[in-house]
Amino acid sequence: MNTTQLETVWAPRLLSILRIVAALIFMAHGTQKLLGFPVSPNPGPAAFSLPWIAGVLEILGGALLVPGLFVRPVAFVLSGLMAAAYWIAHAPRSVYPVLNGGDAAILYCFVFLFIAAAGGGAWSLDRFLRNGRAA
Repeated sequence: MNTTQLETVWAPRLLSILRIVAALIFMAHGTQKLLGFPVSPNPGPAAFSLPWIAGVLEILGGALLVPGLFVRPVAFVLSGLMAAAYWIAHAPRSVYPVLNGGDAAILYCFVFLFIAAAGGGAWSLDRFLRNGRAA
């Protein structure tokens, strides 16, 4: 396998895999907040509170990213959500992400920002609807 194959064939496929895996794991944060699954010691947030809105966005945004529908705008919104989550919930605890529990929020922020710029990859509904086929 040469570099050209990696760039033209495998990079778009791996971008799709990154999108799908990140979205599935991200959805688990929302289902834990709103549906209590997986079981959490924390009670669910009050309806229409910031954590509740975050949970809704985590579930709905993840559900749209898994099949690759409206990838760019959804990923951009989720990137902003994670930036806000970091500065509102994590940064006040400590300047160090490892100590304030915000390392996942930072990583999600930049993964989603990358996906917003790069698109959904080879295996996305957006690509299928645009081109009439998947790669």
